[in-house]
Order: sequence, then C-alpha cells, then structure tokens
Amino acid sequence: MSGVAATVLLVEDERKLRELVRSYLERAGFTVLSAGSGAEALALAGSAGPDLVVLDLGLPDVPGESVVRELRAGGSVPVVMLPGRAGEEDRIAGLELGADDYVTKPFSPRELVLRVQAVLRRGGPAAGVGVCGYGGGVLVIDEPRREVVVRGRRVELTPTEWGILVALATVPGRVYSRYELINRVRGYEFEGYERTVDSHVKNLRRKVEADPGSPRVVLTVLGGGYRLGLARDE
Repeated sequence: MSGVAATVLLVEDERKLRELVRSYLERAGFTVLSAGSGAEALALAGSAGPDLVVLDLGLPDVPGESVVRELRAGGSVPVVMLPGRAGEEDRIAGLELGADDYVTKPFSPRELVLRVQAVLRRGGPAAGVGVCGYGGGVLVIDEPRREVVVRGRRVELTPTEWGILVALATVPGRVYSRYELINRVRGYEFEGYERTVDSHVKNLRRKVEADPGSPRVVLTVLGGGYRLGLARDE
C-alpha cells in the first residue's frame, strides 16, 4: 500500500464483536470503517472505496450473500467472509460468489487480522511475470499495474483469482496441483483447499474464457491440477 494505511470496511451487526474486531484491526495499522447492516455496508463501499471488506453473512436486513454479489458487480474489492456455519458447502457457496477467504465464527480476532493481511498481500506485485502476452495477445498480464487484458478487454480479478492466474502464467504449460496453488496464493493450507481452488478457478474462467464450458486459457489436468493453456508470446 506504499506506506498508506489500508482501509477495511467491517460489516458486523453484533456491536460488541464489531468493536472488538475493529480494535484489533486498528492496532494492526488499518483504517477501519464499520457498518451494522447490509444497506449501510453497500453505501459505504460505494462512497469510501475500501481496500477490503470483512463481511458477516448473517445480517439483519440483507443476506450477506447478496452483499457479496453487489460488491462483485461493482468491482473487485477483496472480501473476507464471517460465516456463522462451519459446513463445507456453506463455505464453498460463499467462495463461489467471489469471496477471497473466510473465518468461521467463533474466531480469533488475531487470526482474522492475519487473514486480512494475507489477502491484501495477494493483491501486490507478482514475481517473474512483468508485462507479458500469451496466446498471440489473447491474454496480457501487466504485473506492475496489476492489470489483466483478455482479447482486448480489461477484466477485474479478485486478489485470489489474480494470484492463481499469475502462478499459472509464471511457467506456462507447467501443471500446478491444487495444493501448490493454494499455498502459492494464500501462503498456508487449510481444510477443504481442493474444492476452494476449484471454486476460484470456476470464477476465474467466467472472466477470462470465451466459453467457460470449453476453457482454453485455464486447463484442467485430470489427476494433476491446472495449467495455463496458452504459450507465452515471443
């Protein structure tokens, strides 16, 4: 963030928990905006342009899932969910909406701070890509600007989607296992990482493929993982 404190929008309807998490985030050096409802959160997101949103899914007015959809429709701000249910299906459903990470309640505020820091780091510069085209200009990755252009159109990726694409593009054609990808992108492993990677790849394909059902950019290797299907331009 170039020395400027990142702004986190904290959305939690339980006041005591909201104040506790806010204090931990502020001690970690973040500027914190807080909201107790989905409507308030969307208004603040539109006016303040936070660098990341921490979102409780159990809001009193608007389902948290609807808030994620609205945030994704308006851009690529990273989202860390706070689901109240620990079931894998609930977590995967949230990730497929475009959330970058989750911390299931009850949680440690210190762990949440670490997750927030990790997600923001994913949006930083990649290594070994620079500015490069793939597939005769089908895909262009501009690392310094953190931009991706597909068939002449700029696409907005979440930090996790960006990290996966850059990892695959670092060595085009190399097969990356799901375990490798989640550790390269997140820096740690956690329960359900295989399905988590699949969810993010599904979202990535919606943005970079002409036909997500018949992908040419991000290919699945049965029993192996994923690889970039385009060669690097000379």
